[in-house]
Order: sequence, then structure tokens, then C-alpha cells
Amino acid sequence: MANERESELNDILRGIAESLDIPSSKYNQAVKSYRAVGDWLEGGQYGGCLGVPDIFPQGSFRLGTVVRPVRDGKETNYDIDLVCQVPMAKSIMIPGTLKCDVGDRLKEHADYRRMLDAEGRRCWTLEYAEQDDIGFHMDILPAVPDDDNFKNQLVVHGIPWEYAQHALAITEKNRRTGSYSWKMGGTNPAGYADWFQNINRPMFVKVASTQKRLLMENQRAIYCSVDDVPDALVRTPLQRVVQILKRHRDMRFLRHKWEDYKPISIIITTLAAQAYQSESDVYSALRNIVDRLDVYARLLSPAVVIREDLPGNLIRKQDGRWYIPNPVNHGENFADRWNEAGSYCAEAFFHWTTWVKKDLQTALGLRDIRATRSFLEPAFGRQVTETVLPPKPAPSRVTYPAVSIINPSKPWGANGGR
Repeated sequence: MANERESELNDILRGIAESLDIPSSKYNQAVKSYRAVGDWLEGGQYGGCLGVPDIFPQGSFRLGTVVRPVRDGKETNYDIDLVCQVPMAKSIMIPGTLKCDVGDRLKEHADYRRMLDAEGRRCWTLEYAEQDDIGFHMDILPAVPDDDNFKNQLVVHGIPWEYAQHALAITEKNRRTGSYSWKMGGTNPAGYADWFQNINRPMFVKVASTQKRLLMENQRAIYCSVDDVPDALVRTPLQRVVQILKRHRDMRFLRHKWEDYKPISIIITTLAAQAYQSESDVYSALRNIVDRLDVYARLLSPAVVIREDLPGNLIRKQDGRWYIPNPVNHGENFADRWNEAGSYCAEAFFHWTTWVKKDLQTALGLRDIRATRSFLEPAFGRQVTETVLPPKPAPSRVTYPAVSIINPSKPWGANGGR
């Protein structure tokens, strides 16, 4: 980093990301809970399938980018996303049967039946009660392996087989008719996680041993040795940047006119990973990633169709339509909502990247801790900001006990009392 203030701001940003992260104790609780759910689901019957389903985490919990969500201005429970992959061919599995079999298996367990939320369009959700003022809800996504023809199509379109082989078919319930179907284009959370981790791995190797040692020393009640600390708790600058960006988005769009169009997490994560160039500190990574994304704002001009000079071609606009391709599924466009009639998603995204740039520049110019804290509060929340930059306690006022003098001595006379 170029100067002392950048180093200070890097420490502040890293501290903010750490305070947003899931605590080690809550992480261990979540792992224990989803393994218990997995054990229970393994004993179910799914459309005549004789194999054992594979239960694994997906999304931010697997990527190491989890943050505590903000809804209506308040921090809420963590989101834990799981896949229940049943080893059965898509061609002989009926989507409604798969979805209902997973739900029925959950209902067979007395505790899970009590915790089960109403059926979602794609998932079943378990609501876990808060402990220490922190809870979480667990989304369980029923799935089967997608067919080989689809996987081969991915390879033909440039998706490496190491990612394409994990493609899944997932169910989708029509809310109007109640009918079930396979989601068009499927999904590939394991392939996406591998893609993200391949970008993240070189920096992970550099920081893992140091971070694990610090975690062990600070959490001796949980970890007896460095080897006990899971890889999933190590955080690189890329992962910290994604956490910071997600919280900044939540806070800056709170009650904003474009709150319904704010950037979705998968777009933030994908573009940050693609724009990351192995910066070794959080501040530099954040500044450079946002700078690389903000240049695409010129695509908002109706006169611009496509610009080959834009770095990496991360965001595309062709024939008036926006494209942010899923890096492990060529047929999935993360920017689909940007193209809907009346949508302000594109405008909101670039308004936000400019917002982040200005906030970084302003914070960099502040020298006073109190001013820095006041400025960062709207961007990250008061509780988080004060965790990193605690306000100084008010100076204590010294008080003296009242003295009551009874029968005071007579004063000296004019001649000195003689």
C-alpha cells in the first residue's frame, strides 16, 4: 500500500469483514446441524431410488463469503444453503416426486416438522431458533444429476469438464398451478464453488497457516491445535471484499428508491472473482475490483452496443440486452432481471459501484477516528462499525464529598490572637 492511511483503512475494512463473518461457534453449530439433517435425509426413499443422497453446502457458506443479512434495517439470521442430490437419472425421476419426497422425509422427524417453513418454489426451509441472539435458517434444495447430453453441451460451449460434470437438475413449483417441472438450464453450485476456489486458492495457500494459528490462539475453547481449524474459516482478500460489498449494498440501498433492484449476491461474487488480480490486502483488492467494474457504466449509454476495449469483457451488452454469464453454465444469464421491462437493475448496479468508489475515497481522506466512524456507519451499520472503531468512553468527572464543619474554630484576632 502506498501510504500509512491506506494501511489504516485496510485494517478497518478487514475488521469490518471479520465482524460481518459467521463466528466460529456459530459456524460449528451450523455444520453440526446440516450434518444431522444430511444423516436424516440419507435414510429417506426418493422415487424408488436405492442409492444414498449426497448432502452438501452451497452458496456463501461454501464459498466463505457469508455475512449476516440485513432486512428492514435489522440484522437477521444467517442463511445456510444445502443441496440434497439424489443419485437417480433425471429421465426417470419425476420432479414433483423428488420435491415432495424430500419434504415428506423432513416431516417424518418431529423436530424438523416443527421447524419446517411453508414449501418454497425450489427449496424446503428449516428455521433454527436463535442462540446468543443469532440464529439461522437452512434452505434444502432437492436435485438430481443433470443428463450427460447437457453436460457435454456445456463442454462444447467452453465450460471445462471439471466444472460441467457437477451440473444438476432442480425442481421448480409453479405458484399459480401448483405443478412441478425441471428448472430450465439447471444449476451447478459445486462447479461454481470449484471455479471460485480455483481463483481464490493461490492466496489461500499464502494466508492459511497464519490465519489458522490466530484462530486457534483466539478460540482455544474450540480448537486444540492448528489442524483442528477448518479450511472453511480461512479468509482471503477476495472473500473479505465480497463480504464488504454485500454489506455495503444492503445498507446503502436501505429504503432507497432502487432497493428492489439492488445487485444480487451471485453477480457481486462472480464479478469480484473475475476482476480480482491476486491483491494481497483488502483495501487494494476492493479499490481495484470496483474500479475495474465501474468502467462498464459507459454501457448504460443507448448508443453503446459492445465495447471490446473493456477489461475482461465481464459485463456484456448486445442488441440492447445485458449479459453476465454464469462461468460454469453458458445458458444462465445472471443479468436476466436487468433486461425486464421497467427494470432499473443496471442503473442501480452502476450507481452502487460509483457509491463504493466515492465512499472509499472519502474514507481515505479522513484522519480523525470519530469522523471515520461516523462516515462508515451508514455504509456498514452502527454495530459493525463500532466493533472496529469503538467510541472513546466519556472522561470520568471527579467528584468530592461534601464537607460539613461543625463548631468551627474562631478566627484569629487582628493582633494574631495574642
